[in-house]
Amino acid sequence: MSESKAIQSRLESLIQALPKTELHLHIEGSLEPQLMWDLAQKHGVSLAYSSVDDIKDAYQFEDLQSFLDLYYQGASVLLDEDDFYQLMWAYLCKCNEQHVVHTEIMFDPQTHTERGIEFSVFMKGFERAIKQAENEFGMSVYLIMSFLRHLSEDSAFACLAQAKPYYNMIKALGLDSSELGNPPSKFERVFKQGKELGFLIVAHAGEEGPADYVWEAIRLLDVDRIDHGVRSSEDPSLMEYLKTHQIPLTVCPLSNLKLCVVNDMAQHNILDLLDMDLMVMVNSDDPSYFGGYLNENYLALLHNLPLTEKALVKLVKNSFSASFLPKETKREWIAKIDSLL
Repeated sequence: MSESKAIQSRLESLIQALPKTELHLHIEGSLEPQLMWDLAQKHGVSLAYSSVDDIKDAYQFEDLQSFLDLYYQGASVLLDEDDFYQLMWAYLCKCNEQHVVHTEIMFDPQTHTERGIEFSVFMKGFERAIKQAENEFGMSVYLIMSFLRHLSEDSAFACLAQAKPYYNMIKALGLDSSELGNPPSKFERVFKQGKELGFLIVAHAGEEGPADYVWEAIRLLDVDRIDHGVRSSEDPSLMEYLKTHQIPLTVCPLSNLKLCVVNDMAQHNILDLLDMDLMVMVNSDDPSYFGGYLNENYLALLHNLPLTEKALVKLVKNSFSASFLPKETKREWIAKIDSLL
């Protein structure tokens, strides 16, 4: 075996073996075509597809909106508590397979409440799966409740009020969906209320939207993390601010490729951002739709970019550092990574 192949083989083994955390994952975006099909059959929901293969063939997107159109259609099959349990359990089993020991999962209540699904239905389903994963796998799981930015701020306020019986299950509030034309400033008041209620704050910014949206998320929403943020590189002063304040960017490589944020994985800037000492890490975003879970995203970097062992380890450690875990737990996991190496 050549030296380069030996190095690549070692890095592939490390990607699987290292304990990892995932900070940017939409649970509705982990709905696999087979489960979508099975739940549609269960409930008699009519899809615009005649088979599981037809669904898979539809996973070709021109931009964020073309993905969201299919994403929301897929969510229409999620109707009862057991559906949401199956959705969450399938993702957590995948985490266990890939040695993801901690995950912070986004969910979109408005996607379901707009269809008449009560909070109690999806929250109880999620809770069953999370408790099972904690008991069977020793995994830790936090939930991030995300507002849909294409809806109004009044709708977000209503969502926050409806969630009150489940505040103890929710670690943070987020902002997702169609970015262009829906800046963070649109939701300044609801995030202020969320902060006063004690929630941590994250927001999608700088994916399709400009670097100015990242500034808005920082200055107006007082975010603890930026989701995506890859277009921050267009603003040198923003880059310096992100570096100085170590504001995490939860980067999603396969998502960026699939949604044409980059045209080729070899063009992705995640390693450049890492070299500049920004707090970046790898995530899968909507893995069913974008062709890979967390390990596949790391492998995509390995096979298309000059990913070294040092950079890999830094990305993994960053994911723990940027998590909402207690400081002592972060230190313990990072020490474990060092011991494995």
